[in-house]
Amino acid sequence: MEAAIAAHGLRKRFGSFDAVQGIDLVVKHGEVLGFLGPNGAGKSTTMRMITGFLAPTAGSVRICGTDMLADPLKAKEHMGYLPEGAPCYPDMTVAEFLGFIGAVRGFSGAERARRVDAAVERTNLQGVYHQPIETLSKGFKRRVGLAQAILHDPPVLIMDEPTDGLDPNQKHQIRELIRTMAKHKAIVLSTHILEEVEAVCTRAVIINRGTIVFDGTPQALDGKAPASVAKNRLDHVFRTLTTADTESRR
Repeated sequence: MEAAIAAHGLRKRFGSFDAVQGIDLVVKHGEVLGFLGPNGAGKSTTMRMITGFLAPTAGSVRICGTDMLADPLKAKEHMGYLPEGAPCYPDMTVAEFLGFIGAVRGFSGAERARRVDAAVERTNLQGVYHQPIETLSKGFKRRVGLAQAILHDPPVLIMDEPTDGLDPNQKHQIRELIRTMAKHKAIVLSTHILEEVEAVCTRAVIINRGTIVFDGTPQALDGKAPASVAKNRLDHVFRTLTTADTESRR
């Protein structure tokens, strides 16, 4: 079976600055990839190139076999994307916004209603369904963003900080949803929470200075952060890996 995401030789230059320097990243169906890196590492730039929201300086991206540069609309049909901040139309109610997203995705009538209802149920938005989005808490806005990303049941799901702003119960619900969806999808999630990688991911990738410095299991990643530094474990991992990366460049 062809990989769900196949990115090869991805580079992005802003002026004289190389934000991403030749990244190769392949994600298969059934994988949940935790994508991590310190601030300024090139993580968000890489995700934006994979989703087609930013054109690469060099390299290629294929989503479920479709070339993102050659046929971006078809490639994006296979993808759900929860960007940072989960931008929505604040004056719309949740019902209006998700109905609008359903129409954009090509659904109408009973099929659109069915898909909206399913997304609302999976993200537990029933209690705020008729509220304007601008009146919602950060956590509920995040869940609206997730609902729009999964409404068309895409085989590829890319999420930037999916549990940001959620309370512990909500985080647990979203992680359970990710586990359930992972059986049939390729999922990439950006996070700063090592606990989240351990809880839902089957693989972890860390980038630094635009290159991959770790690609392995969450268990291998956890081994780089002993329990004695539990409070700042991910910071400890970043320091360990980025120091090794810096030494290798000398």
